[in-house]
Formats: sequence, C-alpha cells, structure tokens
Amino acid sequence: MNDAAGVTAELAAVPAHERVALVDPRFVGHVHTLRLALTDPRFPAAAVRGALSVQPEARTALARAVTAAAATARTSGSGGAAPTAAPARALGPAESLERETAPTGVPATVPGRAGQARPPLGSAPRPGADAGGGDAGAASSADAAAHASGEYAESRSRTRPSGTAAAPGAHSRVDDLAAALDAEGVPVHRPELGVLVAAVPADALSRAKAQDAVDAVDDERVRLRSAVKSRDGFFTTFCISPYSRYIARWCARRGLTPNQVTTASLLTALIAAACAATGTRPGFVSAGVLLIASFVLDCTDGQLARYSLQYSTLGAWLDATFDRAKEYAYYAGLALGAARADGDDVWALALGAMVLQTCRHVVDFAFNEANHDATGNTSPTAALSGRLDSVGWTVWVRRMIVLPIGERWAMIAVLTAFTTPRITFYVLLVGCALAACYTTAGRVLRSLTRRAERTDRAAHALAELADTGPLAELVAKAAPRGPSSYLAPLSAALGAAAVLAGTAAAGFGSWVPVGCAVLYAVLAGVAVAAPLKGPLDWLVPPLFRAAEYGVILILAACSEVNGALPAAFGLIAAVAYHHYDTVYRIRGGTGAPPHLLVRAIGGHEGRTVAVTAAAALLHHRNQGFTIALTALAAALALAVLTESIRFWVSSGAPAVHDETGEPA
Repeated sequence: MNDAAGVTAELAAVPAHERVALVDPRFVGHVHTLRLALTDPRFPAAAVRGALSVQPEARTALARAVTAAAATARTSGSGGAAPTAAPARALGPAESLERETAPTGVPATVPGRAGQARPPLGSAPRPGADAGGGDAGAASSADAAAHASGEYAESRSRTRPSGTAAAPGAHSRVDDLAAALDAEGVPVHRPELGVLVAAVPADALSRAKAQDAVDAVDDERVRLRSAVKSRDGFFTTFCISPYSRYIARWCARRGLTPNQVTTASLLTALIAAACAATGTRPGFVSAGVLLIASFVLDCTDGQLARYSLQYSTLGAWLDATFDRAKEYAYYAGLALGAARADGDDVWALALGAMVLQTCRHVVDFAFNEANHDATGNTSPTAALSGRLDSVGWTVWVRRMIVLPIGERWAMIAVLTAFTTPRITFYVLLVGCALAACYTTAGRVLRSLTRRAERTDRAAHALAELADTGPLAELVAKAAPRGPSSYLAPLSAALGAAAVLAGTAAAGFGSWVPVGCAVLYAVLAGVAVAAPLKGPLDWLVPPLFRAAEYGVILILAACSEVNGALPAAFGLIAAVAYHHYDTVYRIRGGTGAPPHLLVRAIGGHEGRTVAVTAAAALLHHRNQGFTIALTALAAALALAVLTESIRFWVSSGAPAVHDETGEPA
C-alpha cells in the first residue's frame, strides 16, 4: 500500500498501551537481530535494517512519520515494499516470536534459521520471496524469549567478517520511518549487531548472499555470548560466566524471569547468613557454599535479562538493592555466628566492613557522575591506563586489585568455611582498604592531571549525591561563595576530620561530639554553597558518607551499651539504602528522591547531630542509646522504603540495568 491510510488504520487499531513493530517483507537476517530491534523495552524506538519497533510514547510521532513518508512516496513515485503494522502484544517475557500473530488479513512472517521468512501458525506463505518484494507488507512483533525450544542451539557455528548488516540493499520504507523518527527528536536505538545479519536485498543475488551470511553464523551462540557482560571481574569471567550463561538459557526456556532469579539469589544469601549465624563449623561451610551459589544466581539474573531482553523497572530496583542487602545480611550472620560460637563480639568489624564498602561505592559513583560527560576529559594518567589495557595480564590484575564483588564474595565464602568470622572480617577490611586506597588515589591523580570542564548536569548530580539537609542548606544560603577549585573538598574534609577526631577523642557521653557535629554541619554548608564543578569536588559525597557512618560506628563501639552495635548496624543499613537508591535514580536520569524526603530524614549533617546528641543525652540511661538508634533506624527505613517502593513500581521509573560491566 503506497498511501498512509492502511498503515495508519492498523496503528489506530492497536491499543495505545502496546508497542508496534514494522518489518520489511524482504527482510533477511537472524532471529536474534529482530529480538534486538523489536523487543528491548528500554528504548522508545529501536531499529535495524528493515525493522523498527516503537513504544507507546512514540506512537504519535510514528503516525506522523508514516503520513509524511507516504506523501513523499507519492511525490517522488518511489517504489519499494511498504510495511504494515502489527501490535507487539507478545513482547512480554514468557512468549516467543513464533507465537505472535498478525491482525486478520495481514500476513505475518518471522525469519527462520537460515534467514528465510516462514509463516507462523499456518499463516500465509512468505511474501516478498521474489526480488521485487511487492506491495504486501510483512508485520512482525517480537519477543525476547523467542526460540525457547532451542532449535538454534544445534545449528553450526561459523564466523564471517563484521559488516554484512550494513551492506547496501534495496530501499526500505521502514528505514525511512526510522530516519523520520530521528528527525522528530525521538531517539532510535540501533543495536550493535557484530556478526549478526540484517539486510533488505535488492535482487535475488543479494538475497542469496545475505542468506549465506546468515547460514554462516550461529545466532544462538552469539546470543549466549552477548548475555555475558563485556567487562567483569576475573573470578566472574573465568569461574562463573562459562556455565552461568547456560543456566540463564535453561531459565529462559522454562519461562523464568530475571526477577524470579534475583529473588532466588536473595533467598539463597539469606539462608547462607542464617547458616553462618548458627556458629557451627558445618554451618560456616554451608554458608560459604550457599554464598557462592547466591553469586552464581546473581550473575544468572543479569545474563537472563540480556539473553531474553527482559528489562523492567521492578528488575532495576531489585538489581540495585539486593546485592548490598545480601552482603550486609551475611555480615550480620557472621557477627551473630561469632557470638554464638565462642562469645566473640565482632559487630564493630561487621559494621566497619559495611561502612568501608559503602564508601568505596560512593567514590565510584561520584567520580563517574562527575566525569562521564565532562568536556576535554583527558589526562596523562588515563592515557597510561589506556596503554596498559593493551597488555592483557595488567587488565586482569587491575580488576582483581579493586576486589570486585566476585573476588570479594569468593574470598568471604572460603574464609567463612575454613577460618573464623573475626579472621574473615580482618582480611576483608584489609583487602577493601587497600582497594579503596588504590582506586581513590588513581582517581585523584586523574582529576588533578585532567583538563576537563564539568557540566551543570554533573554538578547537579554531585549535589544530589551529597544528600544535604536543612542545617547545611541554611549555612549555604547565609554564606554563598563563588566557584573555587578546591574549597568544597577541603571544607568537607575538614568537617569530616573534625567530627570523627572529636568523637573518637571525647568518647561516648561527652558533649564535645555534638559541638564537632555542629561545626561539621557548618563546613558541609560551605562545601555545597557553590556548584560542585571543581576537579576534586566528586570527593564531597564520599567524605560526607565517611563522616556520618564513622560517627555512628565510633559512638556505638565506645558506648559499651548492650545492643548498640547491632542497632547502629541497622541504622547505617537504612541510611545506606537511601544513598544507593539515590544513585540508581540518578543513573536512570530521573534525579534524586524528593527533596521533601531528604529534608524530612535530616540530611547527612542533621542525622550526625542527632546521633551525637542522643549519645550525650542518654549515656547514663541503661539501653537508652540503643533504643534511640533502633527508633531512628526504624523511622528512616519506613520513610525511605515507602518512597523507594512507590517510585520503582511507578510508570515513571527507568528500566535501568548496569550494562557497563563495572564490577561492584
């Protein structure tokens, strides 16, 4: 059909909340190519040569593009096959390309193993088999879990040079529509195909060549390989991913979702923590084994999401929070097990491990947010790192030095099984401290030698990561300052040092920490009084985290009040959840939690003042400090979790998944 009426009518017939997909009837390519183009829910529109999918929010723009393209075709008299539209109803995780049917009267085709389109469910024969294509359109809606039967797993594996997908071919109206969406400001995602094929052949010879290229590549093998992150730690890459990808495929073929695997990983880790809490050697051994099993499932859920392209807002929230919940629950289990085994109190060590690990992550997040869109973002240190990347063994050594989650959990599991909780925490603290020094020093050196201009977006992200409350805001408004290269990190460092040193020197029950906390609030306000665009301003959020968490740890450890350390553990866990939630919202482009929530929970400086005041006021009362910490932890957890769950299950939450491969 050369006018827009037919296609527009088909678009109008599709419910507004559903995605639509258009495929040129002459399309030749791998099934996984169509999956990448038609089933990824993270993008408003996605396209490869001859295939396009559009999410509901871009449907209006697509209708305008169809009308404009039809008018252009009438004016120019251009030919070519015209696409028709079909609803992408089966884009959910449990169905397949083959199970999708087209509206009545529209022949739906799905490319087969050799790139030949075959009619599903007894529909009409493949249109466009001739070189000319014809006017009949091919409509296809795709699903991420296609080919659950695994028929492609046994096809032969050969390779071909990359670039077949980009080879010139026949003119395609689908490609014109994708270009029109780009011109209208709708970002069209074009996935990297590598050795996969997507072509619209112009004649029989081109079709035969494209089909030969399809035959030469096992797309199931490519699909499995692409399910694994391109960049990961040594332990994960060589000890987990070689088999976890097959577990992911097994899960996909049985209709399991990434969220279900994520939940299974959490439950396994919680059982591991419970085993560690028994304080027995069989319990410790079981805990180590289950912790590794939990990590295997943790790798599997992401690989399943990439294998079947099942991304969701709920999955983003679970992925963002469960890793930390599992690790910190395991620390608590070890502390309980140590007390049960021989009365050894290692709660301070467990709390220290949690504080150190969280601060390390904040360093990573703040540095990346400050620099990923900076202009002129080069330095000799970065150039040296790039040159080292060409020396294979240095890449793995540097990835292991930072003690990513795979290496860290493997170390914890082995130490749990064969040593004691105290030794486990000692080794963990030393390893994490060395890793933190290595990464932080390298990033400071990069920042000092880098000539980069931070953007307003980066400065705003750092301000949100700072988690400033009403006390520091009052100071910032009362004493505004102009931009300064190093005043912000210097003020934050002085404030953190003052409150930590004062609290450690004065001890529990003194009013000195309260005065130091007030001074810290003032200096925190000075630090954020101007946009955080200096070369080292990314240090401000981690310095604030170290000050707040460190004060709680010191007061609880010095109090010698029964239950104070476990209560402090719960309080820091609640605050850390809030900070991780902030990070993943910023990564998703939706900004930090509502400022009303940040003010209501006091900000980092307000909570620091509150905890030091509670220690001074309640030091003479039995269990008073413990009760105060517990109440504060419960109130914070209730407020933060309520808002977090509301956001991540809402329609405005992003389907954020970490595809960078950066070890956590």
